[in-house]
Amino acid sequence: MAIAAMLLVSCGNATGNTAAPADSAKECGDAKPVVYMTKEITPESLVRIYDALGVVPSGKVAVKISTGEPGGHNFLQPALIKDLVNKVNGTIVECNTAYKGPRFETETHMKVFEEHGFAAIAPVDLLDGYGEVKIPVKDTTYIKYNIVGENMLNYDWMVNLAHFKGHAMGGFGGVLKNQSIGVASANGKAYIHSAGATEDKEVIWKHTAEQDKFIECMAVAAQSVHDYFKGRVIYINVMNNLSVDCDCDASPEDPEMNDVGILASMDPVALDQACVDLVFNYPSTDDDNAAPLIERINSRHGIHILEHAHAIGLGSRKYELRSIDK
Repeated sequence: MAIAAMLLVSCGNATGNTAAPADSAKECGDAKPVVYMTKEITPESLVRIYDALGVVPSGKVAVKISTGEPGGHNFLQPALIKDLVNKVNGTIVECNTAYKGPRFETETHMKVFEEHGFAAIAPVDLLDGYGEVKIPVKDTTYIKYNIVGENMLNYDWMVNLAHFKGHAMGGFGGVLKNQSIGVASANGKAYIHSAGATEDKEVIWKHTAEQDKFIECMAVAAQSVHDYFKGRVIYINVMNNLSVDCDCDASPEDPEMNDVGILASMDPVALDQACVDLVFNYPSTDDDNAAPLIERINSRHGIHILEHAHAIGLGSRKYELRSIDK
């Protein structure tokens, strides 16, 4: 009932126990970005929600996903995303990790593309496999640039296709994380995590930044990618397998709440805010409980990425949530 009610709220933002909207957000009644939603999580509904945006990318299209850590099982499955990737004639892209494991080195990460089935459905590209490049940021408080995979420069559009779930460090991961930490090279990840203290993935854990600084750097990095593409980015969150842990975890906790649906927007802040609001207003029961995910977000001050992304002008925390279901 609570989720159904939220679909009727045109001035979206937290009505439950999440943070209040930023003071500078537009008032109800002003133009707000539209966030589309479907409760169905199927290959067909993923294409439908993309179609609802009414945007057709041209040129070379990158589809940014998480390949998922081997051993994990919550990452977006190739069977789910295949039709959408093919519709946009996309290349599935990812970057190396800044922690040791199969996705730390290019050669072994490329094997993950194959083992998890992504190479079988579309071309794949490890953006920082053979190089990295610095792109400008607007907010230089902590990081002076963003370090991304060099191959990102080969693309005209990006489809940011994220699995919305919890995260051990960021509180939650959606399109903002997928476009910041996710698009950064391995050294770029170290630069963001350390709030500018190091660009060396080998020493990242010696330079862990204060939490809010790290989260603000993620927002800044996400904005730099959005600006590089001049807004030619389509944002989609799939709210399934809602573990408190990220797909970068090889042994994630099992979800304690049921799947919610798929949401899409051209505004990444509005989209992640809508997903957070759905979690915080979730009609929990003993057998279908959002409380662990809410605790994970709150304990990491995860909402701060929305606050800062809004403050630096990346997007709006207010939105119109519009169902595409019949």
